[in-house]
Amino acid sequence: MRKIYFAGSIRGGRNDAELYRRIINHISRTEKVLTEHIGNANVEDEEKQMTDKDIYEQDTAWLRECDMVIAECTNASLGVGYEMAYAETHSKPVHIFYDRTRARLSAMLSGDAYFHLHPYSDEEELFGMLTDVLKCPCSKTGCPRFGNCEECRKHHPDSSRPRPCER
Repeated sequence: MRKIYFAGSIRGGRNDAELYRRIINHISRTEKVLTEHIGNANVEDEEKQMTDKDIYEQDTAWLRECDMVIAECTNASLGVGYEMAYAETHSKPVHIFYDRTRARLSAMLSGDAYFHLHPYSDEEELFGMLTDVLKCPCSKTGCPRFGNCEECRKHHPDSSRPRPCER
């Protein structure tokens, strides 16, 4: 079972907290989510028990431990941006999901070829893409196909949906 670091806005705004909860529940069917608390409606109250340094130490430890980062970035967040950059420096695969009808990603994310971008227009599309990412071994840290679209296509020749590398 892979360890997933789910990233979503906390201090940047909790507009999508309920969506985060549904995403975390979806991921938890097959993977271990290290950051389940992101989906809790009262996460900010829970974090009041911790100093900012405690949160930083905990989150960076989870980022080093995880196999993959999945971030929902419709609601802009400085912390989520930092987490994705931290994951990149530690060679963790990063999949960014965002509602294209509500948001435009920062050029620092969309311009970085390292990140796998998954724009969606409704939750059905979001969860379909999320399922594909979780099924695809090409998204796993250390996979010899990671980042190689041609090898991914060879590995998934009969896929009826776009492969993660084709998005």
